[in-house]
Amino acid sequence: MESVLLMSLGTVAFLVFWLLAVFPALPFLPIGRTSGSLLGAVLMVVFQVISPTEAYDSIDLSILGLLFGTMMVSVYLERADMFKYVGILLQWKSLGPKDMIFRICIVSGIGSALFTNDTICFTLTNFILKLSREQNISPLPFLLALASSANIGSSMTPIGNPQNLVISSESKISFADFLLGLLPATISGLVVNSLLLLCFYWRSLSVPSERGDAIIEEGINRDGLDERSLLNGSEEEQALPVSETTEENSTKGSWQRVLWKTGVYVVVVGMLTSYLAGFNMSWTAITSALALVVIDFKDAAQYIEKVSYILLVFFCGMFITVQGFDDTGIPGAFWDLVEPYSQITTVGGVAVLSVVVVILSNLVSNVPTVLLLGSKVAAAAAAISAAEEKRAWLILAWVSTVAGNLTLVGSAANLIVCEQAGRSPRFPYTLSFAQHLVFGIPSTIIVTAIGLTLIRW
Repeated sequence: MESVLLMSLGTVAFLVFWLLAVFPALPFLPIGRTSGSLLGAVLMVVFQVISPTEAYDSIDLSILGLLFGTMMVSVYLERADMFKYVGILLQWKSLGPKDMIFRICIVSGIGSALFTNDTICFTLTNFILKLSREQNISPLPFLLALASSANIGSSMTPIGNPQNLVISSESKISFADFLLGLLPATISGLVVNSLLLLCFYWRSLSVPSERGDAIIEEGINRDGLDERSLLNGSEEEQALPVSETTEENSTKGSWQRVLWKTGVYVVVVGMLTSYLAGFNMSWTAITSALALVVIDFKDAAQYIEKVSYILLVFFCGMFITVQGFDDTGIPGAFWDLVEPYSQITTVGGVAVLSVVVVILSNLVSNVPTVLLLGSKVAAAAAAISAAEEKRAWLILAWVSTVAGNLTLVGSAANLIVCEQAGRSPRFPYTLSFAQHLVFGIPSTIIVTAIGLTLIRW
């Protein structure tokens, strides 16, 4: 009876966490995702599903350290104009809207693998809106290209997204093996995703100038702005990824700033090289962040404050909540039902496992899915061979990441693009759930299936 009670209480705590993670502004409890994560964690302890000591032990400090270090490095890269240069690269000698689709897919994919999908989506959304307005094209295909390719590209490395951080930490797969294992699947996924975008939006990417003028006119009515004001130099500058403070702009071009920016890029290259060499990723990221602080030679408080501590707190609560739910035995019982049909040694087994992961990733989010199923899937594969265990982890990384493209709420990167586009002061655009779903379903199915055949282990 006691075990049934704990199972019920643990399920209630997890449902609270899930509801607020998926619907952060519930009318009867509008406290947000982070508070919902902490509430789920506290309920697990209060209900005695998990002890305080077990709760602390469930928090993976290596993942939190890697997240902190990566975010700090991203702050300094932004100051060093890295993302501004990426935006300029998208525009350089462009051959038109269709060429732009390929550029966005490749740049956002590779950028996400190196600097996380959320960072790339956050820094490039406004610039993508500017490009679409300049070319008199609806922003929809460009925004979908940014979000979907950022998700696909982020699957390639352990630092591309949070669920890969979890997988890398639990599987002990090195950065180089992770990259080599998923590189063919990721590259093919980006190419296929580009082709699908062209197929779906060929007509809107071929809008004649007359129809393009209509789109601009529509934008005037909505924004109260005219085309000349949107495309003059000052507006272009505002649409570029912002990276410099007023003080830094005043010294731009000086040898000190050039030297500092060179130092930033050298540190980042050294960080990526250390990852490939097999050094501990968490401490490598933290060390790189501190190296950037030192070479900046000024009080770093204002830059440390830019780290998303809300995300770190969310992860702490999620670790505890998921561990408590796992202790109820429900995820284990579910896996016992699915395992006989999910053997990765058969095509059918991989297909069943992929469907389960895609559905769960969109219902409870991809990170909790990996935390709940990862060790169980790996243990089943390890019973076959060490190679199959590694393959299982890579399959989980690929499927749980690409699954984020299925729905608008399937990935944080999607939501970032949606919210950034909707709140853009110069080029607002509303990306709806239905618009995303129309492309998301075929893209997720086709890209996932093709990638599964190309995973190396």
